[in-house]
Amino acid sequence: MEEGRRNGSSGPPGAFQRELGRAFSYYNKHLARLQRNLRDTERFFRDIKHTYSGGPGGPDADIKAADLGQLHCITFPRQEEDYLKLTVRCRPCIFVLGQNCSARCRVLNALLGDQLLPIGKDCDPETCKRRRIRFRYGKQTLVSLALPEQYELVHQLAAHQGKWDTIPEEDLEVPEDEEDPAHRLAELEVTLPHQFLQDVDIVVSPCRGSQPAATTLEDYVDHVQSVVVYAISGDLLNSQDEEELADIKTKYTLPVFFIKTTPKGKLISGSDGSCSALHEQLTELGYLKKGLCSCGAAGSGSPAPNVLVEQFEKLRQLGSFSRQVLQMHLVDAAMVLNMVHSRCLDIFINKAFDMRRDLQITPRRLEYTRQKESELYESLMRISDRKQEELKDMIVETLNSMREQLLEDAANMEFKDISIPQNGEPLGAQEVKNCIFQIKELIISRLNQAVVSKLISSVDYLRESFVGTLERCLRSLEMSQRESSSHITSNHLKQILNAAYHVEVTFNSGSTVTRMVWEQIVQIIQRITWVSPPAITPEWKRKVAQDAIESLSASKLAKSICSQFYKRLKSSHEAFAASLKQLEVGHSGRLEKTEDLWLKVRKDHAPRLAKLSLESRSLQDVLLHGKPKLGRELGRGQYGVVYMCDSWGGHFPCALKSVVPPDEKHWNDLALEFHYMRSLPKHERLVDLHGSVIDYSYGGGSSTAVLLITERLHRDLYAGLKLDKKNRAKITDLGFCKPEAMMSGSIVGTPIHMAPELFSGKYDNSVDVYAFGILFWYICSGSIKLPEAFERCSSKDHLWNNVRKGVRPERLPIFDEESWKLMEACWNGDPSQRPLLGIVQPMLHGIMDRLCHRQESNKTLEDST
Repeated sequence: MEEGRRNGSSGPPGAFQRELGRAFSYYNKHLARLQRNLRDTERFFRDIKHTYSGGPGGPDADIKAADLGQLHCITFPRQEEDYLKLTVRCRPCIFVLGQNCSARCRVLNALLGDQLLPIGKDCDPETCKRRRIRFRYGKQTLVSLALPEQYELVHQLAAHQGKWDTIPEEDLEVPEDEEDPAHRLAELEVTLPHQFLQDVDIVVSPCRGSQPAATTLEDYVDHVQSVVVYAISGDLLNSQDEEELADIKTKYTLPVFFIKTTPKGKLISGSDGSCSALHEQLTELGYLKKGLCSCGAAGSGSPAPNVLVEQFEKLRQLGSFSRQVLQMHLVDAAMVLNMVHSRCLDIFINKAFDMRRDLQITPRRLEYTRQKESELYESLMRISDRKQEELKDMIVETLNSMREQLLEDAANMEFKDISIPQNGEPLGAQEVKNCIFQIKELIISRLNQAVVSKLISSVDYLRESFVGTLERCLRSLEMSQRESSSHITSNHLKQILNAAYHVEVTFNSGSTVTRMVWEQIVQIIQRITWVSPPAITPEWKRKVAQDAIESLSASKLAKSICSQFYKRLKSSHEAFAASLKQLEVGHSGRLEKTEDLWLKVRKDHAPRLAKLSLESRSLQDVLLHGKPKLGRELGRGQYGVVYMCDSWGGHFPCALKSVVPPDEKHWNDLALEFHYMRSLPKHERLVDLHGSVIDYSYGGGSSTAVLLITERLHRDLYAGLKLDKKNRAKITDLGFCKPEAMMSGSIVGTPIHMAPELFSGKYDNSVDVYAFGILFWYICSGSIKLPEAFERCSSKDHLWNNVRKGVRPERLPIFDEESWKLMEACWNGDPSQRPLLGIVQPMLHGIMDRLCHRQESNKTLEDST
């Protein structure tokens, strides 16, 4: 390839090129921010994957999957990632399509401000053999043949032979005798040191006879951000043009900028102001809307509508059209990226709540389990102490009530595996013993069933009041303790639970009662003497049963049962305590890991992702609505200034809070605040947050500010202290507040509203009750003047020291007793003694009702006098 030589140069860009160039510069500037955010997001997800992969050597390899929970969902979805990567890699490209070569060449020459392509007579699009042409930026002018996105072809061109101003005609056309398929498909690639081409490529499609327009788009559309221009030289489209446009519309959803290359002054529409025939034709093809004639300006209905400009000198409007088209791509990409950020950030925040709750609840559950087991143990011990006499009476009562039935059943029982002679002959001594044993078993089983049923009913209430709750608590502890040893511990706990608290297990087995009764039956057998083996008659069986029942000692049985129960209960209690200790040790290790993970989520992962989310959402907002204009200053705070803003994003009037975070920590806090505010549903007592814009040139470029745009109220809090019509207020912003699970321990806020414990770094949501107490002081005072204790402070440091020491506002004469007591309760030095907001609310209603009733009474009295 040789260097193309031109007599002249492209020269400095004209006004049109500068305007068009600004559109693409605007795109590239915001594309760079999107690219940076995407790179940071990819790096974030890689770090998260590395942190929680659990692989050997990983920093958190010992964290189990069960501990991570939803954090396994913190991934960059493949589909969204691929889409975003493609979007940020795509370079803008203007496609110049059109009816014929002359129309396309006019557009190209106007875009670059030079007669680069020859404009001759209108060609026949069906037979024209001109090549596709691609213009790119280069430090020197070069012309070559190349297969698109592949390689350059070695070919001698006329442009290589000498100086030229316009690309030679013969280089633009495919020779009739060209047999090489590669040369026939090659496009003419032109590189120029043109400033405009630094931001965008231009592809001029050939006529249909060489290549359909849809094919040109197909070769590029997946690799570039497309801006489509369709040049029209005639008053109407012919049928082939309509088919071509219909094909493009079917295959691609690309906005099209239609430009008519008619010379200036030629009539383009009816004298009565009606739409032109060309406009009607494009409307029928579905490119333009019915009833809306083009005025030569890019519309404002959809983000990037199709446009028809019927005066060639208004080609400059391609700049606003291009900006809309490219902006549409950036907005879509920023929206997708922000959705990924928001979804994962919500997962982090929810997981932080779960972990925080686990850290708070698990120790309480363990303590509750220990306490309830102790109460149950003591209750059962008291039962064992007082039950012996009751058991004795119960056994005597049971035996008396069962005696006749037992004797009758014994007399009528038939022995197993023993043959009784029908002639009344006596049995041998061993058979007699077997008969006695079977009578014994009958008595034992019946007595055991009766005693057990009454014992169970006496402790049923314990199972209802203690065991059910205890079992649920233990089940919960088992679920949260997932290490291998926990299964053994949990199973042991279940066994202990059965042994110690399901009293029927001890008695239903019959082991203790059986052994006791059996010992007494043996004594009966030893006392029974006979000269010769007796005859086994009903009377004899009844006599044996009678002797056995009378020989039973109710007091000994009761004492034995209580003794066994006491030993079993004590053993179970000790085993339970040991197992609970083992469970506590397991949970202690797990909770240490959970706290480490919670700290990572709260201090690192969630804030880092929140900042990325703020950036992606702010990019989306500035692309859609532009940078807001700052009006007069409305007020100042510790970290920002509030300005008036006439309108932004279709909202008016607006307030604009400009915040310049002093460090990364405050950046993250602000990003989390923005996420929380954006997550809240609309409410009449909350000021609407319209959006955010990051101003990288704030203060002349010396700092970066976050501009939060909200609705503007008619009066501020201080003016509201003099009371509006309904005595209603709105929360204007959340400051740097956050859910308790995400509290970082940092000290941020308005000094006099801050509870002293904030300086210790250990605080909870009771600091909000404290702040309300201060706010209530202002409301009751009806003044914006600082409390005397803070008014006397000579410096800001002095003020902070007073706050740190817990100095409180003074009581004013206009305060009534009930209101003052509420203030004092809210700013109590002991956070645990401050009332909950759910208690404060009815107290406020009570105060309001009383004051309103007093006003009505005073008014009635005045009217009567």
